[in-house]
Amino acid sequence: MNIFITIVVFLVILFIVIVAHELGHFFVAKLSKVRVEELGLGFPPRIFGIKRGETIYSLNWVPLGGFCKMAGEEDPNVPGSLAAKGRWTRFFVLSAGSVAMLILPAIIFPIAQMVPMERYVDGKGVQVVSVAAGSPAQAADIQVGDIIVSIEGQEVNTIGEVHEAVEPYIGQEMSLVLLRDSAQVEVSLVPRAEYPEGEGSMGVQIGPITEYTAYPPWQAIPRGLAQYWEMLVQIKDALVSLFQGTEALVIAGPIGIAQLTSSALQAGIYPLIWFTCFLSVNLAFINLLPIPALDGGRILFLLIEVLRGGRRIAPQREGLINLIGFSLLIIFILVVSYFDVLRVIQGGSLLP
Repeated sequence: MNIFITIVVFLVILFIVIVAHELGHFFVAKLSKVRVEELGLGFPPRIFGIKRGETIYSLNWVPLGGFCKMAGEEDPNVPGSLAAKGRWTRFFVLSAGSVAMLILPAIIFPIAQMVPMERYVDGKGVQVVSVAAGSPAQAADIQVGDIIVSIEGQEVNTIGEVHEAVEPYIGQEMSLVLLRDSAQVEVSLVPRAEYPEGEGSMGVQIGPITEYTAYPPWQAIPRGLAQYWEMLVQIKDALVSLFQGTEALVIAGPIGIAQLTSSALQAGIYPLIWFTCFLSVNLAFINLLPIPALDGGRILFLLIEVLRGGRRIAPQREGLINLIGFSLLIIFILVVSYFDVLRVIQGGSLLP
């Protein structure tokens, strides 16, 4: 994959997610009568800025984030400040960015269902994606694009059903019925007990059938929302596995995310759309972590204020804590990016 194309696509995805996040803060702040001093894409130094009303809209040189600078974020004495608002108003303004990132996939998924593209069709069969050289599948003349209809008379419609049907015949001859160019073809092969990594016992990679489709809005909306729900369930299951210790924690910086973008791009448009939504949801949750400089850290100060009976932490102290937190966050991103670069240079994968 051309590295220039990967970088451009990565920046476009980041742009979409960041714009959603910052517009969430921006609109809720405006509705709450909080003065927004600057809405910026990227981090300073500034390339240019345009002032409209009380707000500067800027484009900045470092394309790895964005910001919505509100008046008096820690100091309630500043006119039109965020800090001068009530607790619930501050909570809604601070959490609006993450909420917007959680809403974004609920918009993208249904729209993607309305756009004509090649997409997976679950539950309608399994097709051959690749055939390994020198494998039983190649010897049996199985071809890329063949649809596996049945194995030893047993109908198969999912990848799991194919694996279950093949397992009893390891080391024994078995027959497959394939659909090729609308005609049924029967072949025989002997699945291997031992095989090169990634090839499987038959020597094929399989996947769901794809078809070029688009859906009308009344079908696209529920289908898109169902896919979003499926993604949330997958994220929940991954978190449960993480806490149970059955799955390793993977931390990726900008370089690692760019590498994942490249993988999604090579898989096709729809996997890229899925990755964009997945990234948006993950960044929304990360942003709500109680870490100084993140929105979750600022919300933590709100909680401390409530526990202290309404007594606030001094604005200077809160500002200093957020500055230290932001500095540590930048250092952390640089360290993670360093190890991401090492993995890429050494030809390794980001994922364990």
